[in-house]
Amino acid sequence: MHVPDGFINAPVSAVAGVVAAGAVAVSLRGARRELDERTAPLAGLVAAFIFAVQMLNFPVAAGTSGHLLGGALAAILVGPYTGILCVSVVLLMQGILFADGGLTALGVNISVMAVVTSVVAYAVFRGLVKLLPRTRRSITVSAFVAALISVPAAAAAFTFVYAIGGTTDVPVGSVLTAMVGVHVLIGLGEAAITAATVGAVIAVRPDLVHGARGLTAPLKLRIDGELVDAPAAAPAPVAARSPRTLLLAGLGTSLLLAGVVSFYASADPDGLEKVAADKGIDAKVEDHAAAGSPLADYGVEGLDNARLAGGLAGVIGVGVTVAAGTGIFWAVRRRRTNDTSPAAVPDLRENA
Repeated sequence: MHVPDGFINAPVSAVAGVVAAGAVAVSLRGARRELDERTAPLAGLVAAFIFAVQMLNFPVAAGTSGHLLGGALAAILVGPYTGILCVSVVLLMQGILFADGGLTALGVNISVMAVVTSVVAYAVFRGLVKLLPRTRRSITVSAFVAALISVPAAAAAFTFVYAIGGTTDVPVGSVLTAMVGVHVLIGLGEAAITAATVGAVIAVRPDLVHGARGLTAPLKLRIDGELVDAPAAAPAPVAARSPRTLLLAGLGTSLLLAGVVSFYASADPDGLEKVAADKGIDAKVEDHAAAGSPLADYGVEGLDNARLAGGLAGVIGVGVTVAAGTGIFWAVRRRRTNDTSPAAVPDLRENA
């Protein structure tokens, strides 16, 4: 659903840029409460994983494909504020390095693909986990439903932006019907990927899943016919709870998906591209400012072998995204540590 330059006029694109910048600023503050020394590197990996999976377009209808948006997955794994930042990092890397998603439309893309998906998905997810039994299966089911709803919500958000600042004269009703219709199908793929990924992480490290915190019901023991809470188990040693194995496995999976599996992705246009072509939204589309990038269109300039060029571009993208994301999230984490350090807290006793 990457919006290219030319779909939305300059004034509305500028306003969307301000909205996106505000959302990122708020998310930077909110992420300080969500990140710790274990989840900061995980957030960088989540961004890289989303980048990799977004390269895997899957067919959803005749001549149409879809790909992961990632807002639901990121929000559930690392928190809604950090999730917005994860998807924003991905969109920034894609726009600058790979000419995917317009640069003047970056604010629109962040607002629609990062903010709307993360906020809607996490709100639905939290509502469901409060209603369902507090089990791992409930978390996975809630993730599925939240991801499914987040995609047509993003499609509706794009249509709203188009209704205000579209550069072509196309009936908004027909755009909304087409966009939501095809993105419901794409949402099924998003939901399956999100639920499978969240379920896999919960199976090995439930303590790292932001959306699963505090949801595990206490263990009950039956004593003299009555159920009582079992004593809390002693926390595992820090070394034993290191997320290193999970991080390495996730990074290896991301590299495999982007470097090898992406070659077999569907070549059909995604939902927005298909609707734009059918309805005429793309009549005033503009060339990407980074069209001359050596990595434009997920290839490597100078390499004639399509498989090698695409795979190498994917590996580079994963590497750059995980480095940029991890750097940002570590900086946010360090800012939180500095803000809460004893030196940063005034000693009120001096004024007593």
